[in-house]
Amino acid sequence: MMSRPIPLKLLDTGPRDRLDRPLHDLRISVLDRCNFRCPYCMPEEDYPRDHRFLGKAERLRFEEITRLAGLFAGLGVRKLRLTGGEPLLRRDLPALVGMLAALPGIEDIALTTNGSLLASRVQALRDAGLGRITLSLDTVDPETFRQMSGGQGDLAVVLDAIAAAERAGYTQMKINCVVMRGVNDHQVPALVERFRGSGHVVRFIEYMDVGTCNGWKLDRVVPSAELRDRIAARWPLVALPANYNGEVASRYRFADGAGEIGFISSVSEPFCGDCSRARLSADGRLYTCLFGRSGHDLRGALRAGADDAELSRLIRAVWCARGDRYSELRGLRTPQPGERVEMYEIGG
Repeated sequence: MMSRPIPLKLLDTGPRDRLDRPLHDLRISVLDRCNFRCPYCMPEEDYPRDHRFLGKAERLRFEEITRLAGLFAGLGVRKLRLTGGEPLLRRDLPALVGMLAALPGIEDIALTTNGSLLASRVQALRDAGLGRITLSLDTVDPETFRQMSGGQGDLAVVLDAIAAAERAGYTQMKINCVVMRGVNDHQVPALVERFRGSGHVVRFIEYMDVGTCNGWKLDRVVPSAELRDRIAARWPLVALPANYNGEVASRYRFADGAGEIGFISSVSEPFCGDCSRARLSADGRLYTCLFGRSGHDLRGALRAGADDAELSRLIRAVWCARGDRYSELRGLRTPQPGERVEMYEIGG
C-alpha cells in the first residue's frame, strides 16, 4: 500500500459518540515496552530495566490485531497508526503492516517511532505498505537528546534513520517535538533550522499531563502561541487550513516557501470537539481518550470466541457511549496515581 494523498476521503456512515463525533482513526499500540526513558512518558525512576511489562501471551497477536482492525474499518475507520511503546521492538512489524494493508477500507497506515531501530527496517516497512512515518525528535542537541531519552538515545542514530527513510521514499515525514520549558524550548530554533526546506514537517507538542507519573506541571508548558511567535519573529509564518476535519495540528507555512510546521496544543487550545481517534492497547483494551482511566476489554471477548458481529457490536457500543473531553475540562480535579492510563500503554 502506497501513501495516499491527504486529506483522506473519510466516510461518515459509522457510529457517532454522544458529542456526535465519528470514528475515523485507530491507533494501535503493538507493544508496551520502549528502549527510551523519556521524562514526559516513561521516566527511568518509575520504569527501570527490570520493570514487568506485558508478556507475549498477554499481547495481541498480529492475527488478532488484524481481525480487530478489519472490524474497525467496517465501522468507518480509514486511518491506522502503529504505536507503542516503541513499535519497532516487535521485529516482525513489517509482517503486521502487510496484513493491515490488505484490509478493505483502510486508506492510510502510519507509524510513530523514536527512530532508534528504523534505519535497518524502513525499506521492509515501505515494501509492506507503510504509508507514513512520524518520528519523535525533541532536539538536535546531542547532550539534550540523551537527557530527554533518559540516557538511552543517540542523536546520530536517529538522524541516520531519517536519511535511510528518505532513501526509502519517505520524503515528507512528520517530526514530533515535545517542548518543555527550561529543558529544550531554547533549542527550538535549531530544530526548525535543521528541517526547514527538507520537505519534513516539524510539529511542536505542548507538554501534556498524560498518565500520572511524568511529574507534569503547568509552568513547564510552553503554549503554542508563545512558541509560534518566537519562531515567526525569525521566520515569518502564514496560517494554513486544516487538511481534514479533526486534524490535531494547527498548520503554518514559512512565508519564504521553505515548507511548513505545526503546533499541537492540547493544553492551551484543546481540540476535543472533533476528536475521531480510538486507541487499542497492546493487551487488547479499547480506549476512547488519550487521558482515559480504563479501557474496554476486547481481547477477552475475542479469545472467548466472540464472532465478528458480536465484536463489532461491542466496539460500536463503546464508541456510542463515549463522552470524553478531558482537555477541555483539564484543571477541574487532580487525578490520583494510577487513575489514568500511561502514554506508553496506548501511544501518543
